[in-house]
Amino acid sequence: MTTSPHARLIALLAERSAKRGDFVLASGRRSSLYVDCRLTSMHPEGQLLIGRAGLAALRASAWNVDAVGGLTLGADPIAYAIAHASAIEAERLGAAGDSGMVRAFTVRKEAKQHGTGKLIEGAFLPGDRVAIVEDVITTGGSALKAVEAVRTAGGIVTGVLALVDREEGGREALEAAGLEVLSLVRASELLPLLPAA
Repeated sequence: MTTSPHARLIALLAERSAKRGDFVLASGRRSSLYVDCRLTSMHPEGQLLIGRAGLAALRASAWNVDAVGGLTLGADPIAYAIAHASAIEAERLGAAGDSGMVRAFTVRKEAKQHGTGKLIEGAFLPGDRVAIVEDVITTGGSALKAVEAVRTAGGIVTGVLALVDREEGGREALEAAGLEVLSLVRASELLPLLPAA
């Protein structure tokens, strides 16, 4: 039986990134589930699956984005995977120039203290329609910081795309802030695949 790309992404996250136990999260909350998406998003197969799934989710939305990115470091490999997938798609379709390609950028946690002092690095332009990328949504705080940075720099935020939604209120907080949220995987899809702590 052939495994779907979505099922394989869930399996890869469960195998490489997710653990049961007693953890203190970046938000300060305690949780019985820990997900370090970088162990999947920086893996070659993870890059392939995430890029394709992220691009497909964006194409299926009405967001019509020019660029994707979020708060470093968790969002970076996801944004790069989506940008790469869009270049492969454009090449396959024979698109001219940058047509159909999605650019990637990084939002620093604080502006550089040297050079141009930019908070946003990469292929972002003022006026871009942007999807903010998150590795894991817990409270939504990281995504909101990225949203603020992009809006301050002249970008138009169309929504938030998460690799994993922990289903602990972050989606609702982002929606309450007027943001549409898409997630590739939910914690409830990962938990059944994890051994007991």
